[in-house]
Amino acid sequence: MPVIVASDLDRTLIYSAAALALTMPDARAPRLLCVEVHESKPLSYMTETAARLLTDLGDAALFVPTTTRTRKQYQRINLPGPAPAYAICANGGHLLVDGVSDGDWHARVLARLADECAPLSEVQDHLLRTADPVWVRKHRVAEDLFAYLVVERELLPEEWVKELGEWAENRGWTVSLQGRKIYAVPKPLTKSAAMREVVRRTGADLILAAGDSLLDADLLLAADRSWRPGHGELADDDWTAPAVRALPERGVLAGERILRELLHTVRAPR
Repeated sequence: MPVIVASDLDRTLIYSAAALALTMPDARAPRLLCVEVHESKPLSYMTETAARLLTDLGDAALFVPTTTRTRKQYQRINLPGPAPAYAICANGGHLLVDGVSDGDWHARVLARLADECAPLSEVQDHLLRTADPVWVRKHRVAEDLFAYLVVERELLPEEWVKELGEWAENRGWTVSLQGRKIYAVPKPLTKSAAMREVVRRTGADLILAAGDSLLDADLLLAADRSWRPGHGELADDDWTAPAVRALPERGVLAGERILRELLHTVRAPR
């Protein structure tokens, strides 16, 4: 039976220039591989060592990229290694099978959202009414499933984020602050639900996971073993669980460490 490795991408395996956290002297910095280009500009990186580890991992296990990105945003990433047979996009809203969204899965997600939480239009209207243009740079809706803001982090009032979280909680939504983005996501829209569907289809008997944000917590808890880096929302809250290993590394070197841990676990005798 296959081993499934379900991993978040941004700030877990791949990193923007601003998130690399290269604290060593320049001459000792790791060689980097660009894995995403957007509007003709390099956008995301991993170390060359991490790229080799991911290639080996893709050969040894069923690697499932698991991201809050939309399908369009995910598909511009060029990860090393075998093309993933499954990928989870839009925080579980779309399950890609050989690069194509599974219509049955998406329909099931939409039905559950309609039953269990306030509509996207209500949340979007609240964001537009309460977010201050002084610190908001963009309003976005992703795949008609959830909303997010791009903000100036240094100007963002902490009290507004707290109040938004309380407002959303009462309507079946959750709020996550990741870098310069504030996400408002329906609670039933989870990475773990889509991951369980991949488990059902493949019969996998071991599930490994990695992630850095609040939106990854359910995925980490649903796996048999999980890892999180020393940065991100979960690290900021000192969040952990019995089967979750908190790593000390931060930035792009954390991605390398996570892949090394995953590959070691996949190859270990069971």
